[in-house]
Amino acid sequence: MRKSKLWRKLLGVEHLVFEDGDITAGAGGREVLVFAVRPDHNHRNRCSRCGRRGRRYDGGDGRRRWRALDAGTLACYLEAEAPRVSCAVHGVVVAAVPWARPGSRFTTAFEDQAAWLCANMTGTKAAQLLRTTWRSVQSIVARVVADLAGKTDRLAGLARIGIDEIAYRKGQRYLMVVVDHDSGRLVWGAEGRNQDTVRKFFDDLGEHRAALLAEVSADGAEWIHDVIRERAPQARICLDSYHVVAWANEALEKVRRRLAAELRATGTAELADTRWAVLKKPQDLTSGQRTTIAALARINSPLYRGYLIKEQLRETFKAAPGRGKVLLAGLISWCAHSKTPEFVKLGRTLRRFRDLIWNTLETGTTNARTEATNTHLRALTKRAYGFHSPDALIAMASLTRGGLCPPLPGR
Repeated sequence: MRKSKLWRKLLGVEHLVFEDGDITAGAGGREVLVFAVRPDHNHRNRCSRCGRRGRRYDGGDGRRRWRALDAGTLACYLEAEAPRVSCAVHGVVVAAVPWARPGSRFTTAFEDQAAWLCANMTGTKAAQLLRTTWRSVQSIVARVVADLAGKTDRLAGLARIGIDEIAYRKGQRYLMVVVDHDSGRLVWGAEGRNQDTVRKFFDDLGEHRAALLAEVSADGAEWIHDVIRERAPQARICLDSYHVVAWANEALEKVRRRLAAELRATGTAELADTRWAVLKKPQDLTSGQRTTIAALARINSPLYRGYLIKEQLRETFKAAPGRGKVLLAGLISWCAHSKTPEFVKLGRTLRRFRDLIWNTLETGTTNARTEATNTHLRALTKRAYGFHSPDALIAMASLTRGGLCPPLPGR
């Protein structure tokens, strides 16, 4: 095997000619392996933006180095001329090299390895393993995601999606995320929490593909519903069951606090240690909590009635569509006649969103995959101790949840 072919295989590079190689002193006095290379004839003098062949304009800034995959314990670099070429479309630009992405000082194989490591460990540890800096690793992730996103239409073939927002930093800073229910992948993300952000997604999706949407799940944010009705009127809006049950839990907790305060004012502590007993699922109750629920049925009918309303709402989403609609209608009537202000308000809310809840019962579509993505984003933020910009978080999320993580070189 020729030495040039051996080094191409080891470094994960193609379409270049090895001119020379030597071990020299690098940064900090450490030895590094430097190869003098040049693009082969077919990949010489090409525009770095469109790939068209152009006329050599000048020598640019001289010779440059690109960090390559390590050779054992030695860091490797490729050194080559970086001339400028005159492109008929983009004017005078730096010539492309076949071993690296435009604007990068790392080979494509090195960047793919760095991106894979960042998807599976912290950026700091990846930078330490690769003998580079944390900021270089973050810029590599952004470049790899942008490159792969430009080659893949992640918005193609969408039929069932979920839309939700998540706070990524303190100070009311939010991201809007869109998840494909069929694949579970994050297909779109942007900073913001308003109708303009949702409209931006539909602008990127386009009218034709928006007309193909069948189901869109979301929480009770009506500003999201309004944009969906405006841009995809044929899509069925499905109200997330988790958020609906959370409304009942919130109403139940308000009732418990109010009643507990009234009893404390009279010197009675009958509702002590009842918080988790009324909020937990029946199958998750401890023996002591079951005793507490049984006692509530005897001593505090308003709180026990609220507990039963909450449980019936949970059972509504477990039942078949027809049975679920009957349970929901009975529940709304029950809330209206409960004479408990918190549950009267809950009944009005359920009546206002009844059609959307019906859609959820009929299709079974919830925001579970979207909430799972939000949980993953929180884990990424915690692992990285926060991100300096929303674009950095979106790039990392696209790498790990958007299907844009490249394989390891040679795999």
